[in-house]
This record gives sequence, structure tokens and C-alpha cells, in this order.
Amino acid sequence: QVQLVESGGGLVQAGGSLRLSCAASGRTFNRYGMGWFRQAPGKEREFVAAISWTGSRISYADSVKGRFTISRDNAKNTVYLQMNSLKPGDTAVYYCAADSELFRSGTTTYPKQYDSWGQGTQVTVSS
Repeated sequence: QVQLVESGGGLVQAGGSLRLSCAASGRTFNRYGMGWFRQAPGKEREFVAAISWTGSRISYADSVKGRFTISRDNAKNTVYLQMNSLKPGDTAVYYCAADSELFRSGTTTYPKQYDSWGQGTQVTVSS
């Protein structure tokens, strides 16, 4: 498994931006895909975005498409989530996760296919 530490959450007004970072250690980062999920109070954890181990394959939830951008820097063992045009509905705890499959050819949106999770970072968007 890999250890993941998120940062960059906070309080922002609607329409604002935040950039989340997730630093990885303990496993060869550049061989595994990465994902971002979120969980709002009283709701199930949901998929937000994922990026393949090469960075060439990316997927987004429909609710964030066009507003959020996932990227990775394999030299820094870090994955990012740039969040623009934030809405109150984006308020949640955001988690990064590492794919369990070595060299997966694409991306996966299923939480059970990720075997390592960060502690989460709170994002609050005020109206």
C-alpha cells in the first residue's frame, strides 16, 4: 500500500477556486492510477476524478466536468485537483486514493478498486 496525505482544502465563496494536493509515499507512485473522491454529510462517498498511471487517461464525474482538472507530477509523487467555479454543492471531505492495479490501462471510478486512501481534506463552499 501507499501512504497518502491531502492538503489544500478550506473555505471559499461560490465561484472561487481551490487546488488540492495529494502527496504519496511507500510505493512506486508512477505505476498506479490515482483518483479523487468526496463525501458530503449524510451522503455516500462519490467519484470525482481519476488519472491513469501515465497521465494520458482521465475521467471526471459529470457534476465536475469542465470545472475540475486532475493532474499528476510523477517526479514529485503528487496528484492534484484544481477546482474552479466552485458551488455550494461541492462542499464535502475530499479524499485521494491509489488504484490497486499495477499499470491499469485506463481509469476506474469504483472505490473498491482503490486500496489506499488519504485522511481527507475539508472543502466548504459558501453561497
